[in-house]
Amino acid sequence: MQAAQDQPDPPAGDGGPGPRRGRPRSAAAERAILDAVVELLEAGEPLAGLSIERIARTAGVGKATIYRRWSGKEALFVDVLREIEPADPTVSGTAGLADLRELLESMRTRGLAQRSSVLLHNVFAQMKSHPRLWAEYHRTVIGPRRVAMLAAVRRAVDAGELRGDLDVELMDDLFLGPMLVRTVHRPDAPLPEDLAQRVIQTLLEGLAPKAQVRPEKAAATAV
Repeated sequence: MQAAQDQPDPPAGDGGPGPRRGRPRSAAAERAILDAVVELLEAGEPLAGLSIERIARTAGVGKATIYRRWSGKEALFVDVLREIEPADPTVSGTAGLADLRELLESMRTRGLAQRSSVLLHNVFAQMKSHPRLWAEYHRTVIGPRRVAMLAAVRRAVDAGELRGDLDVELMDDLFLGPMLVRTVHRPDAPLPEDLAQRVIQTLLEGLAPKAQVRPEKAAATAV
């Protein structure tokens, strides 16, 4: 594999976006590193067996090139997961239930991806036996997703789409829970395209039976 060499830093004040981590000097080198990890995982290498040295050799870069971008294997592996998972949706940040629907739909598509991708399934299964990696994934990926969900619920309350007299965090859990059960705890459960809308609609309508008027009472009222 041809080595992906670092390039000089761009001049200060070039108006470009700030780097996501550290000071990446070469997009080609970063791409080669991410691809190398995926290549090794697809070849059956376990997460525990992937060393920075092995990754660097596969990518054709030096170990220092990796450490300039990631603090360690955990941070690198989380970014690899971001690469192979479906991308998080871009929500408006101003809507309530509409943004909430997009976020729930994103959970559904990630659940489908984990079911259909052997690589994703295996990586997630292995992650749970690596506490530091699992904690990093929760901190940098799951945590922000939950913040986005809670913010959407709060916007729905402010817009009058949801009641304002209830615990907002509890409402967030009620929306999140059904999709989490279907995608994580019940891997054989169906994930139909309208699931996000059905979850929202069911919660909005409530679970108590609709009030029914007895026929004799209805007749008396009509007289």
